[in-house]
Amino acid sequence: MRIDAIILRELHMPLVRPFETSFGVTTNRRVLLAEIQSEGLTGWGECTAGERPYFSEESTDTAWQVIVHELGPMLATESPEHGGDCPRIFHHVRGNRMAKAALENAIWDLEAQREGISLSRLLGGVRETVPCGVSLGIQPSIAELLSNIERELASGYQRIKLKCKPGWDVEVFERVRNRWPDITLSCDANSAYRLRDVEHIASFDAFELLMIEQPLWHDDFFYHSMLQKRLQTPICLDESIHNRRDALAAIEAESCKIINIKLGRVGGFSEAIAVHNAAQERGIPVWCGGMLESGIGRAHNIALSSLENFTLPGDVSASARYWAEDIIEPEVTVSREGEIAIADAPGRGYEVRSDLIERLTARKEMIRAYELVG
Repeated sequence: MRIDAIILRELHMPLVRPFETSFGVTTNRRVLLAEIQSEGLTGWGECTAGERPYFSEESTDTAWQVIVHELGPMLATESPEHGGDCPRIFHHVRGNRMAKAALENAIWDLEAQREGISLSRLLGGVRETVPCGVSLGIQPSIAELLSNIERELASGYQRIKLKCKPGWDVEVFERVRNRWPDITLSCDANSAYRLRDVEHIASFDAFELLMIEQPLWHDDFFYHSMLQKRLQTPICLDESIHNRRDALAAIEAESCKIINIKLGRVGGFSEAIAVHNAAQERGIPVWCGGMLESGIGRAHNIALSSLENFTLPGDVSASARYWAEDIIEPEVTVSREGEIAIADAPGRGYEVRSDLIERLTARKEMIRAYELVG
């Protein structure tokens, strides 16, 4: 396909309510969108990097610079036939996976539109609906957390995930379990614990959690393997898994029993599918994590979640949980059964609200292919 232009935008979008993790509190998102125009079609991608380089080495500003000065020109002077061509095009740039994913995922969207099929089908999806869970940030009080859980369960969500850290864990789990003994419950530490906390983490077994997500260092397999041997509860790795090789290494080392796949963290659909397949071949279930995406990134997560081995409820929840007004239509909604229907329209399946995007845009830059090739 011929790339006519790449338009990069930064949108400022306030969250409906603050979201707190062990990294800190997010109240507003600086959302980076990549619009790629090609032969009369438009594909969209979203960069899920945070405002600061806390979840990963990338941030909103580093991703902007890398796309404008490196990845965008590389892609604009190529003619990719498939989204899977992007890793080859970008191979000289090390890391920067979230920046790469923004562009690659837009190419997959374009390819699906060109083929006249849904993005889910192009990726190899087999589901008509995907099961949904919610991720609840650290709250000002346990009472407020319990109120939020009650609301989300009433909305039909199939799994409740609690952000945790030292000082906000055992008492919280105990209160939740006493009130709802039978719900599917998990926790996510975002690397908040250390080896000195092993005995404390082992006490989490008492709460029959579905998983403990990334309890130790963000770049570790070895100590997670040691910890998993002490636990009955499965460890789920998130930040440690950047690609298929990492997934294979973690599985071989018995560092985890579940893997969270995030599109931005692994660099886009190509590597996400490779991680999915590697885990499936070895009997390791996967699920799709969230990064406070707008509707564009959310649409991509839904399509990815339609693959066969996404057997656990993911963090792909309704638009209204995060945004007073999302930038897609229709907005993402969740049924009373806690499921999202897979869109069957060509491409990502959701229309982009161009007027709202323009209104929210704080900065914008265009890369034109003809300007690069003279």
